[in-house]
Amino acid sequence: MSTAHTIVTVLAALWVGFSALSVFIRAKWVVEPLAEYGVGARWWPWLGTAKAAGALGLLVGLFVPLIGVLATIGLAVYFTGAVVTVARARSYGHLPFPLLYLAPVIGAFVLGLAA
Repeated sequence: MSTAHTIVTVLAALWVGFSALSVFIRAKWVVEPLAEYGVGARWWPWLGTAKAAGALGLLVGLFVPLIGVLATIGLAVYFTGAVVTVARARSYGHLPFPLLYLAPVIGAFVLGLAA
């Protein structure tokens, strides 16, 4: 395991964990767009839980690589779904936001493959 892989993985986990926390505390800048995209409030706790589990999985993956791979797959599916949801809502100006969370997750995965 390389130092770069460890650093990027921890940062990606913190970043995704922050996103999960933002949903759990119903931060205005997160839940207002979710409502605009047509995502009902009953889904928000599940979405936050999925992100929190993915963040934890990335950290566990530093010690159990299979868990890290599964977390990466789950988060990649999650944030790809977020891109689709934003695009379907025609909020094209918001498309970069889920990609900003997806990029470090994929970066950590690629660095893990190279390590």
